[in-house]
Amino acid sequence: MEAVLIPGDGIGREIAASVVRVSEALETGIVWKPYQAGAAYYEKTGALFEEGMLEAIQSTGTALKGPTATPIGTGFRSINVQLRQMFHTYANLRPVHSIPGVKTRFDNVDLVIVRENSEDLYKGLEYRVDENTAHGIKLITRPASERIVRFAFEYARKYGRHKVTAVHKANIMKETDGLFLEAAKTVAGEYPDIRFDSVIIDALCMKLVTDPTQFDVLVAPNLYGDIISDLCAGLVGGLGFAPSANIGKDTVIYEAVHGSAPDIAGKGIANPTALLMAFEMLLRDHGMKEKADCLQTALKKALADTQAATPDVGGTGTTSAFTDAVIDGILENK
Repeated sequence: MEAVLIPGDGIGREIAASVVRVSEALETGIVWKPYQAGAAYYEKTGALFEEGMLEAIQSTGTALKGPTATPIGTGFRSINVQLRQMFHTYANLRPVHSIPGVKTRFDNVDLVIVRENSEDLYKGLEYRVDENTAHGIKLITRPASERIVRFAFEYARKYGRHKVTAVHKANIMKETDGLFLEAAKTVAGEYPDIRFDSVIIDALCMKLVTDPTQFDVLVAPNLYGDIISDLCAGLVGGLGFAPSANIGKDTVIYEAVHGSAPDIAGKGIANPTALLMAFEMLLRDHGMKEKADCLQTALKKALADTQAATPDVGGTGTTSAFTDAVIDGILENK
């Protein structure tokens, strides 16, 4: 199969190179089609994407993306958001689970965040009313809300999950979040085999940091989904362990959730785990379960080795050394 590879900015090239090496060790047969995109490419060329990239994603239907930088407050809109809207990847799937060897407050986290990816405040419908006033439109529709909640229930049923929780702020935003909650309740009635409940976003944050085991699958509008995804990543060690998939009818864009980390770019100490975990999701979705399981086992072993693990998780290894350890684990399990 062919897949587009977008290294992105900062540490992107280093961690993307790690994925290519691991893919070869697993003998996946994937032919990578690399393309440049991001802030650095924009500064050089004035274009956000390398010519042919969008067509390649459309052709292959699959892309693996590293981190891309986004200017804060000014400049171009997030490349992530633009790609999601271009390819109608309406569902953002972010699994979060504890990893042996990574020290955190909790050791039994196993959550899945399903984030609506196409509307809400991320639509970018905002403007300046005057010098001192800005206006943003929170767009919530019944079709998009029902679609994402149905996706969450179908995922729960497929993977043996037992509860779906809708996240909202309908006590304050009675029309927008009220519509989302109403749609969620309607769809939940189609799945009597799966428990359903709802929780207000601020209460959810408190409950997650108190006892995350009380939740299973969380489904949320775009903004809340973004926020709680990062919060949940913090429960398992940080954004270095947070993969994600942007899923549409014909296209899936897998990515690491973390940023481009320009402060450590080029130093050879970047942790490639999140992008490797996103690659693991890609393998599972393309029928390569055994290879995905092999990668998962090798990752856990490498992370537990302080000489191989990178400094962000208390190790002394480099990106290359960590990748070597993952490959050694793969070869042992073959």
